[in-house]
Amino acid sequence: MDSIDEKIGAGLIRIGAMTKQQVSEVLKHQKAGDSRLFGEIAVDLGFVDVDAIINYLKSKNKE
Repeated sequence: MDSIDEKIGAGLIRIGAMTKQQVSEVLKHQKAGDSRLFGEIAVDLGFVDVDAIINYLKSKNKE
């Protein structure tokens, strides 16, 4: 998979910021109708902080 196409959940797992179980929990919230962005839900649940998401996005843009 091209890094540009990488989903944020997979990327956060790849860099060690989140676990697969945490990503699954965020996706469960989205499937249940939570319309917020993945990162917003993950931060709200306490799985990751905003800095980790920003760092992931910055690293992704460098590739």
